Amino acid sequence: MNAPARLALALNGLALDGRPVLQPLQFAPEPGRWTAIVGPNGAGKSTLLRALTGLLPFDGQLTLDDRPWPAWPARERARAVAWLGQNEGDADELSAEDVVMLGRLPHQAWLAPPTAQDHAAVQQAMAQTQSWDWRGRRLAQLSGGERQRVLLARALAVQARVLLMDEPLAHLDPPHQSDWVRIAQAQARAGVAVVSVLHELNIALQADCLLVMDQGRIVHSGAPGDAATHAALQQVFQHRLLILQAQARWIALNA
Repeated sequence: MNAPARLALALNGLALDGRPVLQPLQFAPEPGRWTAIVGPNGAGKSTLLRALTGLLPFDGQLTLDDRPWPAWPARERARAVAWLGQNEGDADELSAEDVVMLGRLPHQAWLAPPTAQDHAAVQQAMAQTQSWDWRGRRLAQLSGGERQRVLLARALAVQARVLLMDEPLAHLDPPHQSDWVRIAQAQARAGVAVVSVLHELNIALQADCLLVMDQGRIVHSGAPGDAATHAALQQVFQHRLLILQAQARWIALNA
């Protein structure tokens, strides 16, 4: 694993179609920690994550290792930051294994065939997401949950220092959601800065840090067990939650 990457975003604001989406904010994911971004619908969670990837233009600055984002060659950026977005479907005719191999492109020379290291990284990533058994099937032939696990494997195969995931639990059943949590925690232990947008509060409460958003701004950042974090969650969800501790784990219930 390379040295930890430090991604930092300072926004003066971001607007889409003339409508303000994000208010001025600063966010710097920490290497070795899993940060879950939570908040009500329309809070700006996915927009913030896309801004971190450099996919959305904004008024502000994005840096990686204190170096402005535009100054990084595209291939170096792609090796440092891996991205799993929502509803990705531009590779339906490729086999699952070939889709995951796309994650290795930043490591390959132009038009060069995959190396033994690339194949090993792909197999490891697919084993982590339990998708190796259908490696020869086309992405279009997979169920929603199977497809999501392949796309997660593609992001893992990059072996990036920053892992950004937008609604990564979509279509996953509870056992595979638990598998995803273990993967996120393992990535953080390996020194990766893991950031995920989640609707599933009970999953998010297992992260190292919760970033609570509302109306395009960050209202709180803190540990899942902190009283201030619970208060922020209650505020943005209009006091319709009960946050309790059960078996050494925090859970959120509808009030």
